[in-house]
Amino acid sequence: MAYVSELLGKPVTDVDGVRIGQLDDMVAVVRGEMPHPNIIAIAVKRSGGQLLVPFADVAVLIAPAIPLNKRLTEIVPYQPSEHDIFLARDVLDKQIIDTDGMRVVRVNDLELARVSGQFYVANVDVGGLGLLRRLGLSKVAQRVGQRAAPGMISWDQVEMLDTNQPMRLRVPSSKMKELHPADLAEIISDLTRTESDKFLESLDMKTLADTLEEVEPEFQASLVETMSDEKVADVLEEMAPDEAADLLAELPEDRSKELLNLMEREEAADVRKLLAYPEDTAGGIMNTEYIAVAPGLTAEQAISVLRETASEAETIYYIYVVDQENHLTGVFSLREVVLAKPETPVTQFMHRRVVSVNLMDSQEEVAQAVAKYNLVAVPVVDDENRLHGIVTADDALDKIIPTAWKKRLPKLYH
Repeated sequence: MAYVSELLGKPVTDVDGVRIGQLDDMVAVVRGEMPHPNIIAIAVKRSGGQLLVPFADVAVLIAPAIPLNKRLTEIVPYQPSEHDIFLARDVLDKQIIDTDGMRVVRVNDLELARVSGQFYVANVDVGGLGLLRRLGLSKVAQRVGQRAAPGMISWDQVEMLDTNQPMRLRVPSSKMKELHPADLAEIISDLTRTESDKFLESLDMKTLADTLEEVEPEFQASLVETMSDEKVADVLEEMAPDEAADLLAELPEDRSKELLNLMEREEAADVRKLLAYPEDTAGGIMNTEYIAVAPGLTAEQAISVLRETASEAETIYYIYVVDQENHLTGVFSLREVVLAKPETPVTQFMHRRVVSVNLMDSQEEVAQAVAKYNLVAVPVVDDENRLHGIVTADDALDKIIPTAWKKRLPKLYH
């Protein structure tokens, strides 16, 4: 067993014992069916630069001083290829996207294994022991090794996408979809700008939209800055209208207008409607995706409507009753319609006194209504009591509780 951290910096000598430099890196490549990279050269740091020595010229790798089996003048330098992996340069301190642990971890060390005289990268060390070895505390790492979690990941479980972006565990692309958008958002927050761009490219459009909804508009704007307008427009169409409006409000005006023009007409109309109101009013923070039924329906018919339209709604906890002119006349809960007998008219169990807010009411007033009446969502109406949208509790309380906690509120019955 050997670790890259313990080998780096060791003196390298020629066949006569003359020191020619110190070990600066190791070059490996994946060949054939073996998924673990094979060490094919070492990089020796010398006063005149770096010398790549073929591994065949290395007599012993695990030694206080690494001896070569040739004189310096006899060495034919190794010529690197585009498939080579420089272990110290390309892997150490790089990040791994751990989709099982839903986090980003850093490569602290690499464990080497010897097989038939050849050295291979066996495991990636992302634990504390690897960090201790990197700090030159190998003896301490050995003493605590039996008590500490090893933090090892087999190399064949790691996917090295590119030397300029994070690695990630080898998992089916479907596994990424299984992660909650909040977990994906947390992973993104741990990445650099370049890394997050690459990560977002690996997500399908719906997952990308859901993930962006979990971060603040300012961060959303930075994440989509380098995306093409066509892709951003597609993402906006997948987002809830209020979330899409928040994102557009953070972008430059010219780009915002261009994106609206690229969106499908219906989705763009919903977003334009929200952008027409000040962002700190009920009209500016409302969502236009809600469930509404006519007063002449029965409970059974209302449930049929619910089945057909629920997938497009922000929440299905409340069902609103509106007349032909979209005036708000009542509301009932999902529980109430489910428990009602199928033939019961909705007018018999709906609540006629509906707590609502006006389009121009401030966000503080909306939050007060939500808190006072313990609502999951509150309907937004105009001066003629026509229903325009709903404001969910998480959006209403944005001004009252910290944003980080607001994002953690459950979207009930979503």
